[in-house]
Amino acid sequence: MMILRFVTTLKLGINFRNVPFLSRRTCEGYRIMSKQFHDKALINGCWVGAKSNKIFEVSNPATDEIVASVPDMDESDTEDAIRAASTAFLSWKNTTGRERAQLLRAWFDLIISKQNEISELMTIENGKPIKEALGEVMFGSDFIEFYAEEARRIHGEIISSPIKSKEMFVVRRPVGVVGMLTPWNFPAAMITRKVASALAAGCTCVIKPAEDTPLTAILLAALAQEVGFPPGVINVVTCSRDNAPGVGHKLCYSPDVAAISFTGSTATGKILYKQCASTVKRVSLELGGNAPFIIFESADLDNAIIGAITAKFRNNGQTCVSVNRFLVHESLHDQFITKLTEAMSKFVIGNGIDETTVLGPLINKSQFSKVSSMVKDAVSKGAKVVIGGEPHPLGKTYYKPTLLTNVNSSMQCYKEEVFGPVVLVKSFKTEEEVIQIANETRSGLIGYFYSKDLTQIWRVAKELEFGMIGINEGLISCTDAPFGGIKESGFGREGSKHGLDEYTYLKYICLGNLS
Repeated sequence: MMILRFVTTLKLGINFRNVPFLSRRTCEGYRIMSKQFHDKALINGCWVGAKSNKIFEVSNPATDEIVASVPDMDESDTEDAIRAASTAFLSWKNTTGRERAQLLRAWFDLIISKQNEISELMTIENGKPIKEALGEVMFGSDFIEFYAEEARRIHGEIISSPIKSKEMFVVRRPVGVVGMLTPWNFPAAMITRKVASALAAGCTCVIKPAEDTPLTAILLAALAQEVGFPPGVINVVTCSRDNAPGVGHKLCYSPDVAAISFTGSTATGKILYKQCASTVKRVSLELGGNAPFIIFESADLDNAIIGAITAKFRNNGQTCVSVNRFLVHESLHDQFITKLTEAMSKFVIGNGIDETTVLGPLINKSQFSKVSSMVKDAVSKGAKVVIGGEPHPLGKTYYKPTLLTNVNSSMQCYKEEVFGPVVLVKSFKTEEEVIQIANETRSGLIGYFYSKDLTQIWRVAKELEFGMIGINEGLISCTDAPFGGIKESGFGREGSKHGLDEYTYLKYICLGNLS
């Protein structure tokens, strides 16, 4: 574990005495970089509070203790951030790809040097195990490095003119100010994936982080400011759950915001999509999933178990790519249940700051209630609890890893994304049957399947109606590949060279009278 460096003068406005692993310390400040951590929002290069002077508290889901208070901003504050981003865009759009690349690279390097501090802060406000938090910091920083390289490769094209007196060109230009609404489950990576590609393209941004996890966003912005990003290029507006609709409304309806990028629930995504129609914005939506995980008769079952644990239990099942429905061939069903139950029984549940922890708490009471309700609903409709099925003795928002069999399509957990440590298992007989079952959802983010039959692999990969497919692999997200879904899981892509498409438009230029 890193050694924390403290200062004796309280300049932060954040009291870390209530954080368990810091409670032995007597110093009142917490220094995590050359400039102190901020408890304010960032607008036009300045760390500011809400105009209303209101604040909201951020708690540690592992302990329920308050760890910080940050500005509870509203539409007026958001308007200031939009104005700052609009002004900054006038100059930022004319920087060279090389200049933007140098700043992005410097941001990447500083994040890498502060990886331990960032991951600990993330675990404190999010609850995920410290090793997962560190993995997210590395994963998230990869996007900054990648787009630092891509910033110099945003190319246009020359069109062969059908008229001798004309030359025809196509160039890519940044769309403008981008409003970014990010989720709590990946408080670092969901910001860096969006921001890095937007900045590389020449856009400026207003970030609205999730109310459960604003501290990681503030820290990332502070590091960006430290390496020299100009004022107004990156703005962070923090707000409580009560003010979130108003802030989102302002971003969507403002004519000065050219694009919205949102990661979150399908229900909220639909609201934002409708609001953006008023100004015909560019919109990118990465919404919920209902991922199937198919195990065919030819599958290597031991590898499938490893993939199942990875795809289901990362971040305690609180990811958009988490498996929701395990569909297992009838010949392997009982073996799969036995092996997975054995593995689940060994999970260490606890505070994420403990390096032995495998599963931490659920993010908040609302999510805990949702998971509990879904399990109760399934049991009332005939599901069998093999393991778990109830809150964990640790209390708070801890929930036991749960495996349910005998599930059916009438159950809420079967139709909707669970977002928790609950495994649903259903058997099937034929390939045609399981493809139909897998595709019986309005979601289309990701699907997984395990098979050794090469012809079957190609057939099934083409037939599954999802934007991403993992074949004999439970972890497919990476910087170089496009991430996104179809149907009601959204549209647009993040990551890879295609991530730049969301933040640029094509401009056709015709130069005439050359003869």
